[in-house]
Amino acid sequence: MFVIVEIAGQQFKVTSGQEIYVHRLNASKGDNISFDKIFLVENEGKTVVGTPLVKAATVSATVLDHVKGDKVVVFKKKRRKGYRVKNGHRQYFTRIKIDAVKA
Repeated sequence: MFVIVEIAGQQFKVTSGQEIYVHRLNASKGDNISFDKIFLVENEGKTVVGTPLVKAATVSATVLDHVKGDKVVVFKKKRRKGYRVKNGHRQYFTRIKIDAVKA
């Protein structure tokens, strides 16, 4: 069984017991959170597509950790002008574990 759920503005295909990284959530480490924006549910070959959401379907998860992603280097240059700018960025992520998928 898998579902397509929206978490922090992005859609993820999740199953029970899966660990995923999502954009930073306002939750403490160890908190239980639930998501109710379910777009699709697939259970043993039977697929239910929401219009736009599937009613009475929820995903519960536990926050495992808050981490930073890999560094992304942003380099800008204009040739023959002496213009060079180098910046870096690290995105904040939350690692969550999907506990249960109820449909």
